[in-house]
Amino acid sequence: MSSSTRTHRLLEALGLHRPELRAWAMYDWAITGMYAVIIVAVFPIYFQRVAARGLDPTLATQHFATATTLALAIVAAIAPVVGAIADFATVKKRFLGTFAGIGIAAVAGMYFIQEGDWLLAAGLFMIANLGANGSMIFYDAMLPHIAREHEIDRVSTAGFAVGYAGATLLLTLNLAMIMKPAWFFLPVESTLPSRLAFITVAIWWLAFSIPLFRRVPEPPLPEGMQAVSAGQAVRRALGRLRHTFGELRGFKHAFLMLLAFLIYNDGIGTIIRMATIYGTELGIEQGVLIGSIVLVQIVGVPFTFIFGTLAGRFTTKTALFFGLFVYMGISVLAYFMTTWVHFVLLALLVGTVQGGTQALSRSLFASLIPRHKSGEFFGFFAVFEKFAGIFGPAIFSLMIIATGSSRQAILSVIGFFIIGGLLLLFVDVDEGRAIARKAEKDRADALAA
Repeated sequence: MSSSTRTHRLLEALGLHRPELRAWAMYDWAITGMYAVIIVAVFPIYFQRVAARGLDPTLATQHFATATTLALAIVAAIAPVVGAIADFATVKKRFLGTFAGIGIAAVAGMYFIQEGDWLLAAGLFMIANLGANGSMIFYDAMLPHIAREHEIDRVSTAGFAVGYAGATLLLTLNLAMIMKPAWFFLPVESTLPSRLAFITVAIWWLAFSIPLFRRVPEPPLPEGMQAVSAGQAVRRALGRLRHTFGELRGFKHAFLMLLAFLIYNDGIGTIIRMATIYGTELGIEQGVLIGSIVLVQIVGVPFTFIFGTLAGRFTTKTALFFGLFVYMGISVLAYFMTTWVHFVLLALLVGTVQGGTQALSRSLFASLIPRHKSGEFFGFFAVFEKFAGIFGPAIFSLMIIATGSSRQAILSVIGFFIIGGLLLLFVDVDEGRAIARKAEKDRADALAA
């Protein structure tokens, strides 16, 4: 067997065997680095220790949670509209680029945040969240167009794994800049290394978005649909949204999957977004916090691929249940966390399940919907994903107000995994896929007639 044949088989096993699949996955490489540095690792520490200096640490955590909630609420409000518009006009890549540009500009603007600028920091953080999460609506909606039905799980998990690999490199660079600024000829006692880290994120996000725009074709309009102007697309989209929710309920297993996802992803999102600022509040050193997030990315690469393999060997639902069970254990351990060793252990556990559970949730939903409604239905997928991000941090903030403790807040997350898992039990994947394929066939027959 030639080396080229072996390479192709390896890429096929990973879900990266065509140029457009690799180019699509590179956007995960681009944006996961942003999530790792801005959402999870460096910026939360900077917010707590620099931007919110002078505030009580628990109050700073509350402000951070509130900013997260507001940003995701905005995305949730606009997601179904822009998603539906993208189904009436060939604008998925254009919308993705617009939201990405907004996010990149906000991240670059974080360079100017100084001590006490917590309002500016919160505002830019909200805009960066809007840009990143808005762009993901259209990125996710491309998945059923570039991957064949039997490839969806592998391609989805490949995107997450590639993202982890990129985030590992970017986080390692940023960790070196912050912990060893002299290596980069930067002042030691200064906020400059962290602020330059934000600039590197903006450049990274911009540069590695380019392959998608060059290699991934704009998904075509469904057969029989004519492209319309932007104004007409808006009017049609708003009219269509009035019955979309009812139409989605016709795909009952896709709808049930969304309800389960809404709840258990709330727990996942809360752990991702609040872990570092929670660790900072407990006094864990910055190097340990950022290094632990690097560990999450490193561990996430192989384990995300492993989840794709588990889904193929067993079922997608079985792999998801395993991930939710591990997350329940993470919530309990986080409640008792007191030392840096505990934080590193938690990071290791998160790395084993984070990418796999999210990737398989995306691919499972994609397999339960007809392709010609991908933009519209993924707009609702984004709504449910963002509402998940709203409730968790909001409850986190309310628990802090009610109890004065972040520990009680982190323990409350376990309920999301229990309830979401129970709903997932009732999703019949085979029947759901059959319903989606029948809808595609019925539409094709109607057009032919």
